[in-house]
Amino acid sequence: MLRLTKKMRYALEAVVDIAYNARPTPVQSREITQRQGIPQRYLEQVMQQLVHANILKGVRGPRGGYTLARERRRISVGEIIRVIGDTDDNDAEKTGTVSALGQTVINPLWDEMQAEMMRRFDSITVEDLCKSADKAQVAPEQRKQADFNI
Repeated sequence: MLRLTKKMRYALEAVVDIAYNARPTPVQSREITQRQGIPQRYLEQVMQQLVHANILKGVRGPRGGYTLARERRRISVGEIIRVIGDTDDNDAEKTGTVSALGQTVINPLWDEMQAEMMRRFDSITVEDLCKSADKAQVAPEQRKQADFNI
């Protein structure tokens, strides 16, 4: 899992979009699709996985959509990656080497690097990513809508 798959990227973008554009009503998936350019077919799959993992909460109905299931400071990037990665990792283990050198040197190195990367992802929260977006002056949707020029 040492690569960021499309689904992982979509999941991260969707969760940060929901957190960053939080408002009293849930964020609809079509809004996320419009803002982030995520194909609807991928987005719905990803969102359901995140709901089942208690990262997002789905709200049904005409004004339904998605909200965070927990505070954004309590959701880590690592957690999101693991949820999506568990379903994408079907053949990752099959690519391991069977040679003695591979098993004693290369595989432990790979495992160590992957564990280090996941520790780093675990230390980054959705709150941190929202702060980065704010610092980069990415305007949340409600600020864009409330901007009146006279």
